[in-house]
Amino acid sequence: MTAGFSGQTPARARPKKKSRRGKFLVITVIVLGVLLVAADFALAAAGEYQIAQRMREKLQLDEDPSVRINGFPFTLQALRGDYQHVEIRAYGVPIKDEQQGVDLRDLDVEADLLHTRVELSDLLAGNVSKATIDTVKGSVRIKAMDLNRLANQVTPFDKLSIEPDNRVTTTPPADPQAPKTTAAIKLSGQTNVAGRNVTITAYGQIALASGAIQITIDDIELDDTSLKQIIPQLRQALAIKIDPGTLPFGATPTAVEVESGAFKLSGEITDVPLEQR
Repeated sequence: MTAGFSGQTPARARPKKKSRRGKFLVITVIVLGVLLVAADFALAAAGEYQIAQRMREKLQLDEDPSVRINGFPFTLQALRGDYQHVEIRAYGVPIKDEQQGVDLRDLDVEADLLHTRVELSDLLAGNVSKATIDTVKGSVRIKAMDLNRLANQVTPFDKLSIEPDNRVTTTPPADPQAPKTTAAIKLSGQTNVAGRNVTITAYGQIALASGAIQITIDDIELDDTSLKQIIPQLRQALAIKIDPGTLPFGATPTAVEVESGAFKLSGEITDVPLEQR
């Protein structure tokens, strides 16, 4: 008798179903995260708008400046009532004060507000009468357009450009953190002498003088060497003092720089009110 072998085929394991509940939770968390981020940005935008309104009055601008509240999340700063870094930028700003002799038409004005302290409810309501700022770092840039106009009051110049004088090597200061009160400059442009266009390149420096920029020219190069006799006249014409008035929030200028296309005056002030007084 032949013995037969009988075996049972093992049943296939059923594939585990993905947890619908887990999937739903993940989607819910993502949606909530997106909504919270969107709400945070919307709240920040509302705060920036109110600060822009106040800065328009404070800086006496014709238009609202650009305002950015840095740091994320904004809501955490708002709950603390301490906004760590607020950037304010305004470009092409005209400043005219006949009593002070200030007449500039194309300034770039910048202010960095460090630790602006105001309650969120007051900020959103536009009530910043109690708001204070720990430190304001302010600056203005005086561009070539205003330099041309001021120089033309003495001698007609055309297309004057501003550049740092990279030929000059300066000895590192004893205190690297100390503000720089002088900087080497290179001015280039054209002028007209007896009906002849002359290209000039002038080298010198700018220095901080009673809150203004004083230009001193040491050397002038002409493309026509036969006109060397006009160099003293050109040097005098470019010895210009440019006074932009006070910096944002009344900060006193303490440093000067030469950038491509502009002179920059900067300074800082501490413990100042946000509201116009």
